[in-house]
Amino acid sequence: MFGFGMPEMIIILVIVLVVFGAGKLPEIGGALGKSIRNFKKAADGKDEIEIKPSDKKE
Repeated sequence: MFGFGMPEMIIILVIVLVVFGAGKLPEIGGALGKSIRNFKKAADGKDEIEIKPSDKKE
């Protein structure tokens, strides 16, 4: 995968943990998963794409 070995992947993971914090990782992972799922649906030509507004009140 792009010439990345296990040590490089661990360093990248540590940097991501420092930048975003451990509490944000599940949220980022969920958003990334939804993005990939929507991209696959769009590439397959399906008309429905999941778009939901955030339920959090700030």
